[in-house]
Amino acid sequence: MRFFRLCLVPLFLVGFSSCINKRNDLFNFLESEQGISLYERGKPVYYYQKEPKILQNEYICNNYLHPLYSLDGDTLTEESPADHPYHRGVFWAWHQVFIDTISVADGWIMQDLSLEVSGIKTEVTGSSASLKAEVLWKSPNWRYNKPFIKENTLITVHNSDKQSRRVDFEIRLRALVPDVSIGGSNDEKGYGGLCFRIKMPDDLVFISERGQVEAQTGQIEAGPWLDISGSLGREGEKCGITIYCDTITPNFPAPWILRQTGSMQNIVFPGRQRLNLPADSDVILRYQVLIHKGDKANLKSGNSVVN
Repeated sequence: MRFFRLCLVPLFLVGFSSCINKRNDLFNFLESEQGISLYERGKPVYYYQKEPKILQNEYICNNYLHPLYSLDGDTLTEESPADHPYHRGVFWAWHQVFIDTISVADGWIMQDLSLEVSGIKTEVTGSSASLKAEVLWKSPNWRYNKPFIKENTLITVHNSDKQSRRVDFEIRLRALVPDVSIGGSNDEKGYGGLCFRIKMPDDLVFISERGQVEAQTGQIEAGPWLDISGSLGREGEKCGITIYCDTITPNFPAPWILRQTGSMQNIVFPGRQRLNLPADSDVILRYQVLIHKGDKANLKSGNSVVN
């Protein structure tokens, strides 16, 4: 098997515009007061939570996808489940957020961290639809809530076929002040980065290029891609998602945190050891996600980025 690098257009232009009812024959963006929905051929693809939302009367969260839908329009993700009320669909977050030696925030549970979506732009073409968000990270523990990290995130959805839909994620992080660092949980698990809180039926199966993988407490070295499949459809239909780590991501091939019940699935970045963010360039995280019908064994799709 070989992994294909995907060509992405240059990111973020100055002066983002609003995104009301942008559409073509395939894709349609609809903006509400709280966020943005994407539809393909009239079926929902995802909802982007732009404005802060209070989960379980405690956790103030935004800048994530929920729901993320299957090709049949079934909801794949969960938001604020009872076991981890701060989990939120498809999200990217880190426990350790430091400036110099000072812990200023915990982005996993959104403690002392606010995310201001300062600019957003949607674009539709003949075969794809993209959402670009500029996000400023702020904390009351840093200089009267002045931003200290700028995030630029691009989410691109490609035209689906009968079997699958590809969604590309590119997350760019840049420090706005000196000595900023981020890290995963400060333990041997080191979880943090791009996470998927999806439904977890009893028949959930993990497949990598090395074959079936069993969920463990700690990190798993399973290779650059991993498929998660099971009875995720509303009538118990088999479907799943395959997650790929692009070679441009600094810790490629990233390790995985996998859970069989009651938690999220995570492609780990950077791990327990904090990573310093530069002020003169971006740290770039790039992933591809394939939402598919059936399980991995039955997946045959022109949208696949793995051969």
